[in-house]
Amino acid sequence: MRFDTLAGWLAWQETVHPVEMDLGLSRTRLVHEALGHESPPPFPVVTVAGTNGKGSTVAFVQSLLTASGARTGTYTSPHLVRYNERIRIDGEPVEDGAIMTAFDRIDRARGGITLTYFEFGTLAAVDVFRAAGVDAAVLEVGIGGRLDAVNVFDADVAVVTPIDIDHVRWLGSDRESIGREKAGVFRPGRPAVIADRAPPASLVAAAEGLGAPCLRLGRDFDTAPAGSGWTWRGPGRRLDGLPLPPLAGRFQLDNAASAVMALAAIGRLPEPAAVRRGIAATRLAGRFQVIAGDVPVVLDIAHNPHAARSLAGILRECPPAGRDIAVVGLLEDKDATGVVDAVGDDFAAWFVARPRGARGKSAAGLARTVRDRAPDVPVAVCEDVPSALRDARRAAQSGDRIVVFGSCYTVGEVLAAGV
Repeated sequence: MRFDTLAGWLAWQETVHPVEMDLGLSRTRLVHEALGHESPPPFPVVTVAGTNGKGSTVAFVQSLLTASGARTGTYTSPHLVRYNERIRIDGEPVEDGAIMTAFDRIDRARGGITLTYFEFGTLAAVDVFRAAGVDAAVLEVGIGGRLDAVNVFDADVAVVTPIDIDHVRWLGSDRESIGREKAGVFRPGRPAVIADRAPPASLVAAAEGLGAPCLRLGRDFDTAPAGSGWTWRGPGRRLDGLPLPPLAGRFQLDNAASAVMALAAIGRLPEPAAVRRGIAATRLAGRFQVIAGDVPVVLDIAHNPHAARSLAGILRECPPAGRDIAVVGLLEDKDATGVVDAVGDDFAAWFVARPRGARGKSAAGLARTVRDRAPDVPVAVCEDVPSALRDARRAAQSGDRIVVFGSCYTVGEVLAAGV
């Protein structure tokens, strides 16, 4: 084995391919074939693409399957604190040894083919799931869909969550262009679940052009309030008495409903009692995760304008007794102006910092954006994210609420520091 620690493997993977992000399927497909695995995998694959809501939808699908007794593998990215969070079985991160064994098999099989960090991880996840004998796998697309490494694996059912403008450099600058890229995860004759209530026409056209059974939220399946819970309505079926999702935000009903539809479409939906257990048991770190205290801290990875608008909606639904205070760090390629515009009226003060890593946006640059878009609100430039949280806590009073957001990396730094 090339390295005897997971950290060693990961550091090396960052140097193997000449560029960090290089979309395309050829390298991943060639190495997948060299591994000698049968194709398709010996378990159903649920692929989840989209701009926002992917992680929540994956979590709902996993929890529903686990509640039915199915051994379920999930692959997501990026991670918050530990790489192992990306590869889970029944919701639990796998051990270093299993990932390292998969990396070693991939390294031996690839010959002279170079792989990106993400491509190594994608192949390793499915390799781990094969070795563990999972009953189903849920794979989250990293960027786009058509050229994302996850798309090497044919989806038995593909879900596309709401689409908005993000990753413009790779996917295009409008929803129609982005929709075409996301639609790349659809397969002929296999269910396509569209979890966007106003989807781009390109997304729908792609599914119909492939002959993929198209199941649209708001048309073919939907949610309806019912007492203290809700009802799911789908093709020829309904489920009553469902609990409200434990993840914050009204939009989580759509994510839960789409997870139910995906499993129903491939005949893997559990019986109603297990559906209720699965929804109630769904957990996901970093999505309006509340750390209780006299001054509670909310952690939310909201990293683009669409996600920031969703965050603002939750904040307004449950306002604090005092003020909301922002701790923010964004990546350089994100729409900082759009993010600030989405939440600018909600915060009494901003503490900004640059997330660690080469892609972090400078704190001074983010501060200029905040001052430009919210000129009446005080802004403090901080040394790093943990320092920004400490400064915000010093400024806060009883009844205030601190909201940490802007990136997985921002939230991850706070969690790694012990909040």
